[in-house]
Amino acid sequence: MSTFTHGTAVWDVACPQHPSRVAGVTMAGFHVRELDALRMVPHPAVTLLLEFGAGSPVLDRAAGRQQRGSIVAGPGFGSGGTVRVRGENVECVQVRLSPVIARAVLGASPAELDGAFVSLGDMWGREASRIREQLGDVSSWQDRFALTDALLARRYEAGPPVDPEVAWAWQRIVGSRGLARVDGLAAEVGWSRKRLWSRFRSQLGVRPKLAMKLVRFDHAAHRLVAGDRAARVAADAGYADQSHLHRDVMAFTGETPATVAGERFLAVDDIAWPGRGTPAGTHVSGDPRLGRRPEVGRTPR
Repeated sequence: MSTFTHGTAVWDVACPQHPSRVAGVTMAGFHVRELDALRMVPHPAVTLLLEFGAGSPVLDRAAGRQQRGSIVAGPGFGSGGTVRVRGENVECVQVRLSPVIARAVLGASPAELDGAFVSLGDMWGREASRIREQLGDVSSWQDRFALTDALLARRYEAGPPVDPEVAWAWQRIVGSRGLARVDGLAAEVGWSRKRLWSRFRSQLGVRPKLAMKLVRFDHAAHRLVAGDRAARVAADAGYADQSHLHRDVMAFTGETPATVAGERFLAVDDIAWPGRGTPAGTHVSGDPRLGRRPEVGRTPR
């Protein structure tokens, strides 16, 4: 357990001692005594927030709408700076799922989330209540991670994989840090641009172009938090210029790059997800069901 302090906020952060048995899953545990209107920053992964204990996070959405308890959110959740989370004595396990495995784990396509979020109970029914009770019954974070991992593995094994062409395209986007081109990806897998766009969107819940922007933004935002100058970040991350970076940051967060550089939600990542070489929750290599390079020119299914 590590303690993260940023301004007046004090977070207790726990990390699993072992990687998940499912490639593409990363987890962290949080206990925040006073969570005050924290802006949710978009991320290129599907997010599960599994809350338990006496407290409960409250998500404030645009137009005054609120959501309490455990949620599942699609890639790009929080775009525009429209969602904030708050609460007292909040305890939760946060899971980041690669979009490549999310359909199997969720039992539904991330496309149904459309970049937003829903109550986990609405999606999983009684299973959401059971995992909440189980997490609250154990006192060790490692036991909580093990319980969560067992649930995710069971659901993943029972769920359908995405097309290998789609998995390959996602891996290329992540590996290029969002600088791949849709035409090039379609050529690599032997599909038309339209077919790739349609399958990618329906199975991963995000359009290829937006996926590239999210991956590139995630890399750039963490560089800003690390203290790198905006001009250097823009050049290294593949933006046309600093104004281009500014526009993307504003679109995803509603704030300027200078403000995003002080974001608590981004600053805690190095503790919660140490050694993040690619966007957390996106790497899926090593799983024989995922990321295989398809045969170019094969007959489309």
